[in-house]
Amino acid sequence: MAAEKRSFQAEVSKLLHIVANSLYSEREVFLRELISNASDACDKLRYMALTQPDLAAGDADYRVDLTIDKDAGTLTISDNGVGMAEEEIHENLGTIARSGTEAFVAGLKDGDEGADVSQIGRFGVGFYSAFMVAEKVEVMSRKAGEDTAHRWVSDGLGEYTVEPVEKASRGTMITLHLKDDAKEYLEEARLGTVVKTYSDHIQIPVRLVKSEGEPERLNQASALWARSKSEIDDAQYAEFYKHVSHAFDDPWLTVHWRAEGVIEYASLLFVPTSRPFDLFHPERKHRVKLYVKRVFITDDCEGLVPSWLRFIKGVIDCEDLPLNVSREMLQNNPVVSKIGTALTKRMLNELKAKAEDDPESYKTFWENFGAVLKEGLYADAGDHKAALLGLSRFKSTAGDDLVSLADYMGRMKEGQEAIYYIVGESEDTIRSSPHLEGYRAKGVEVLLLSDPIDDFWVSMMFEGYEGKQFQSVTRGAADLDKVAAASDPEKTDEEKSEETAEETAPDLAPLVASLKLALGEKVKDVRVSQRLTDSAVCLVADEGDMDMNLERMLRQHKQVETASSRILEINPGHTVIKGLNDRVKGGKSGGEIEDAAYLLLDQARILDGDPPLDPLAFSRRLALMMSKGLSA
Repeated sequence: MAAEKRSFQAEVSKLLHIVANSLYSEREVFLRELISNASDACDKLRYMALTQPDLAAGDADYRVDLTIDKDAGTLTISDNGVGMAEEEIHENLGTIARSGTEAFVAGLKDGDEGADVSQIGRFGVGFYSAFMVAEKVEVMSRKAGEDTAHRWVSDGLGEYTVEPVEKASRGTMITLHLKDDAKEYLEEARLGTVVKTYSDHIQIPVRLVKSEGEPERLNQASALWARSKSEIDDAQYAEFYKHVSHAFDDPWLTVHWRAEGVIEYASLLFVPTSRPFDLFHPERKHRVKLYVKRVFITDDCEGLVPSWLRFIKGVIDCEDLPLNVSREMLQNNPVVSKIGTALTKRMLNELKAKAEDDPESYKTFWENFGAVLKEGLYADAGDHKAALLGLSRFKSTAGDDLVSLADYMGRMKEGQEAIYYIVGESEDTIRSSPHLEGYRAKGVEVLLLSDPIDDFWVSMMFEGYEGKQFQSVTRGAADLDKVAAASDPEKTDEEKSEETAEETAPDLAPLVASLKLALGEKVKDVRVSQRLTDSAVCLVADEGDMDMNLERMLRQHKQVETASSRILEINPGHTVIKGLNDRVKGGKSGGEIEDAAYLLLDQARILDGDPPLDPLAFSRRLALMMSKGLSA
């Protein structure tokens, strides 16, 4: 059969062009990526062979072999793992299958030598790093259990060919036709150094195959997590992290421990320094591999790691599970459940220690992964809420730094009975909200929440924190008078009451009644505001109603059909409100007051990020009001 020629997926072509034309200081990592992929292929077959032993029959000694051909200028990396069928070759080598990668590639400038090629491994496309050193790549693969093999060939310039070939054994063989400036990888000593540096921890042997004599093992082939911490240095931990996560950054946190007792298992877990590109993708899962007695079982074990710790990477190796355990059996396995509970508790304790010992570094972690960690406040049944609240950091009106709830509690005003917060789409939008005016004026700190999960978790905090409930500044009546009263204990209750009466303007009843009449069911109520100092109006949710930002988000996702009626609050000290009140007292009514009422309502909606109720009517009323003002 003739070779079939195809074009790369557009994103792959762009990525390959960047790889081939960008300067990269550590090109030797290509070998780590290819060896790591080969190791994964062997791990997968070893697991499959537990229930289908025929797949590995006659060749159960898994290995990765490196072969040099100086005359041909080629380096070959081969394995006896699971191999690939034809359709898998097209999927894995001709497209970027992992969702979200396309967006990453689209963000790179085509042909830009400054592109951050070092991040390739973060996106599961480490195979393409071969083109940093090779002018042509051949991949020959035969899937375990099948008789047909296929060869994939490409120079990385936009097309590839696939054709059926003969291959005596299962597995994959990658042959790199090295560029002239990459012939150093034809030297045995150079390969030995690279393997020792990057792949020493690979569990299966990585061997250098020579024309004469026995193959030379280049790595220790020992499970790093099974060794004592005293035997492992930071560099070894870092390289194992890069292997297990296919990442290029260094780990921000390394947690290595062994549990002994009723359940025995070894754990080596990492928190990345950089945020993975697909952290918030719906299909994103944890990257913790489960081994049983050093045999890889799965990297998708439900219940092992909660979804809100999905940024964790590493391995768990358990002695108390059967080797032939199925993925279905793992889902409700009590051993897995107990390991998961202990793992979660341990990681939260480690994060707490890191936050206390190195708060500046912890701020960087929080900026990368805080939004995910807060998902636990919503999803968790309560076992870890207290720990998660202690780990949480927030922006607030107190400044630009992140603050903890302990920081907030230490700055609460006398008489303040709640932890105040406001939720919005972005920090900048929230900071300019009129709802904050009264709180700023009284020196009351407000937490600024701008992550999508914030609307959900904060609504679940029924028990509050340290005896204080969470209260939205956009919902319910503001109780700033209590804070104001407590701020000056030398004043009598009568003096405080008189000041409050003066601040809220004693006779706005006529205007409030007129606004209610004009707006009708467009608002739930009209009342004098305690929270406004500069703006004329704002909209707030009633005490028992859904928070406004949450409802807005649910409407955008078609989860809520219609908007709820809100309460319109008016600022008694604002010149517009005073002027309208004087007009109403003077007998004005009808169209002029109605137009003013709708303008105030639309102004409040715009301040909240919503459009006017009727843009054409809003434009007409605004033009009419401006005309009257200019002609006065």
